[in-house]
Amino acid sequence: MRLSSVKLCALCFESACSMLRSERVDGAAHHIDDGVGMSAERAVVVGVTGTLGGAAARKLMSRGIRVIGVARDAERLDALAAEHKLLTPCPADIADDSAIDTIAAAVDGPLRMIFMGAGLPVRGSAETAAPGDFATAINVKIGGLVRLLRATGPQLGAGSRIVVLSGYHATEPRPHEAMPGVINAALHNFVRQLSDLWGPREVTVHAISPGAIDSPRIRRIAETAAAERGVDLATQLESYTAEASLKKFVSVDAIAWAVGLLLDPEADALHGSVLAMDGGRLRSIL
Repeated sequence: MRLSSVKLCALCFESACSMLRSERVDGAAHHIDDGVGMSAERAVVVGVTGTLGGAAARKLMSRGIRVIGVARDAERLDALAAEHKLLTPCPADIADDSAIDTIAAAVDGPLRMIFMGAGLPVRGSAETAAPGDFATAINVKIGGLVRLLRATGPQLGAGSRIVVLSGYHATEPRPHEAMPGVINAALHNFVRQLSDLWGPREVTVHAISPGAIDSPRIRRIAETAAAERGVDLATQLESYTAEASLKKFVSVDAIAWAVGLLLDPEADALHGSVLAMDGGRLRSIL
């Protein structure tokens, strides 16, 4: 009788430990890596060393999903991998075709999500940007997404998500942000094209379109725009919040929330759409 009690206690303890290794998210249990085993689910995040790419990766890892993090800076990738057991570094330049083979070699099984979060390396207006900068921007955002799809396509299946980061300038153009407007508008068109290609395979395609986010990147962008407009940095930064009805920046956490939302099965209904995360900036109807 005493031995049976000991066995029962042991079983209860093991059951409790198992529960602690899972978190309850939106009604579904998701395994959290405990350093011993690895989750069966995987994702690829391009731009993982950036503000929003990093937030997306952390959200996915919080759900127990292994993340293959893609970025150009190998040292920063290694530092991230040292902090997160579920992150596998994959040094690659998404603007170069060599990234296709590099990413494909790093993916060792079916993918739950691919996230294209690489930012534009060039800015300016139609009067100040070099003509070739537009080709550079297309190569990174559109060409980069094509490379990511070529690398990961064989591992995408029913329930997988293709997610790309765009921006609100696609539908609300600003004269001093020519490339974000032109390229992200093209990206939204491309998302619709891809939805027709991948939908029959039960793979959904989504764009997340943030408004201005308070980050080191937005400050660098503001410096360039302020110089073009002939205003100080504080005035330029204030213009980003003044145009939103909420009068504030969009938070990084809000974008991460959207990434988590797209993991839910109900997000199938968002296939081919753009999630406008702009905090009340958009004025257009279509």
